[in-house]
Amino acid sequence: MQEYVVYRRVSTQEQGRSGLGLEAQDRDIALFLERFNPEPFAVVATFTDVLSGTDNDRPELAEALGVCRKTGATLLVSKLDRLSRKVSTIATLMEDKRVNFRVAQMPNADKFQLHIYAALAEQEREFISARTKAALAEAKARGTRLGGLRDKTMRRNAAIQANAAARAEKVAGIVLPLRDAGKPLREIADHLNRAGVQTARGGQWQASQVKRVLDRLSRAPQ
Repeated sequence: MQEYVVYRRVSTQEQGRSGLGLEAQDRDIALFLERFNPEPFAVVATFTDVLSGTDNDRPELAEALGVCRKTGATLLVSKLDRLSRKVSTIATLMEDKRVNFRVAQMPNADKFQLHIYAALAEQEREFISARTKAALAEAKARGTRLGGLRDKTMRRNAAIQANAAARAEKVAGIVLPLRDAGKPLREIADHLNRAGVQTARGGQWQASQVKRVLDRLSRAPQ
């Protein structure tokens, strides 16, 4: 019987945010167990930390890993960033021969692929941060007064634009060569799905989404 130890993490600010709350994590985990796990299985324990993703002191995660090492159960998380936002932490866990872990939203990903995804996600966060700071600096240089509700809206819009640009550049290495080879949008979307690359909302790629990525990449400064 395959045994799992479920680990969930949420920050106080994230509890009410769509896709990051405990209920959403539970749904992802239940879907994985129902459709992607060979029967029979058992969840031997569930642990939950309520703290920031940048906080390295995670007592419940430590407990969960302890149970995994003692029983041989596999650690199961809904998303890779629920385990950690740091690629170094993911790499350390991968080197621990007494711990195996699975990610519900990437049910077919092996350890090597998860390491790559963690590295890409870390780069994406760094890029988004840099783009947001650059957008704010440009706005300030144009004489836009920072502060108040208008500035909050501007920062939010800048972050959204930076996020979208970062996601487009993240998949450019797959999308652009296929488009240059004359592949249709639908086939490019199929390539992304087979590679395990998810959309911003964690779903499957469609031709229309590929087109938006290509349009954004064509507008990006060279």
